[in-house]
Amino acid sequence: MENFLIIGGDAAGMSAASRARRQYPDLRVTVLEQTGDVSYSACGMPYNIADPQRPIDDLVVRNAEVFREKQGINLLTGHRAESIKRDRHVVRAAGPGGQTLEFPYDKLLIATGASPIVPDVAGTELPGVLPLKNLSDGRKIKSYLAAHDVRDAVIIGMGYIGMEMCEAFAELGVNVKMASRGFLSGYNREIAEVVRRDLEDRGIELDESCPLSGIEQHNGRLLATCGDVSIDGDVVLLGMGVVPNNSLAADAGLALGVKDAIAVDRYMRTSDPDIFSAGDCADAYHVVTGEKVWIPLALRANRGGWAVADNLEGDVTALPGVAGTAVFKIFDLEVGRTGLNVEQAAKTGFSPAEVVIQSRSRAHAHPGAAPIWVNIVGDTDSGRMLGAQMVSSDGAAHRMNAPAVALHSGMRVADFAQCDLAYAPPFSPVWDPMLTAANQLIKKLP
Repeated sequence: MENFLIIGGDAAGMSAASRARRQYPDLRVTVLEQTGDVSYSACGMPYNIADPQRPIDDLVVRNAEVFREKQGINLLTGHRAESIKRDRHVVRAAGPGGQTLEFPYDKLLIATGASPIVPDVAGTELPGVLPLKNLSDGRKIKSYLAAHDVRDAVIIGMGYIGMEMCEAFAELGVNVKMASRGFLSGYNREIAEVVRRDLEDRGIELDESCPLSGIEQHNGRLLATCGDVSIDGDVVLLGMGVVPNNSLAADAGLALGVKDAIAVDRYMRTSDPDIFSAGDCADAYHVVTGEKVWIPLALRANRGGWAVADNLEGDVTALPGVAGTAVFKIFDLEVGRTGLNVEQAAKTGFSPAEVVIQSRSRAHAHPGAAPIWVNIVGDTDSGRMLGAQMVSSDGAAHRMNAPAVALHSGMRVADFAQCDLAYAPPFSPVWDPMLTAANQLIKKLP
């Protein structure tokens, strides 16, 4: 093997490139990246946008020259891959000047990531209508806010990006209106309700009956229309989720999987044994169900890139899968989840039961203690733990790691209830809220 070619220079692509160079010093590693940005913290963009004095390029973890000069990676920015010629083992790309170039490969990694959902309605191309996914999007938003008197923002979407940008706009003194067809989809109703109450108490306007039908300019403002409702603002942020960038793979005849993500096995191989895929464009296995899912996650992208490098010359590293563990911050609240909610568990063949308990984040009367809500889902047939969710202004985010490990280990709720979790008054009651929830759920399980 002489040529390892990578399409995409963010988390999965550059993780694979760096690891391959370490493991195979004589291997020629080439990366085609259509933008000028590589290796940056996309998840940090809402927090950077909230600080006008902080350059957006602070989010760059490692710039292109470091990869080129210190690691010997042939990193070609401004090169857009256009097609994969599997019969010839080449990728055709457009160079910075528009010239057509061909790059040979022995092994190929498709790490093209995902793109923000932009609905097919009128007005999404208007100035001030902005998605947020990559660093270029972050630059545009930050520049727009610096150049315009933005007093009101409309956010279409109530998922993670929508929530984080809600806080970012509020930090900038911008009034926020949010519209979507659902509030924190996938979260337990009681957990989501805690977040909803907090937003409403802060004056955030929420409209949950909004299938966006169009955006137009009106009296110098933007008017987003959702059915019979119109919401006006100085900027409209599209936070409706993302879709996998699969066109290169699909056009090359590679198999697609869940939600049209690129189908891969546990070794990150596609339906072509010489082509891998990793990152937000690829699917994965769920550790609870064993079924294919598409859950784009930063850690999975980096881990997938490592696995590809390990497997260039044979099946070495198999990834067990994902639990969908995720946390986010919205004002003072930490919100997290892992595994399945009760509806998902029922759809995948389990017989689920759940509890939601309210406890305290620290020992009784200890300063800084806050209410914490914990939801745990288990299977009434096997007693197996299936999922967990939490919300609190204190100690919820890092607590999510314990149930995530339990899911990866296939633990029963009764086993989790017996775990020896750390205790000291500044951090937890003697009975951690997770243990309290597990003990309550045991009553519904065999």
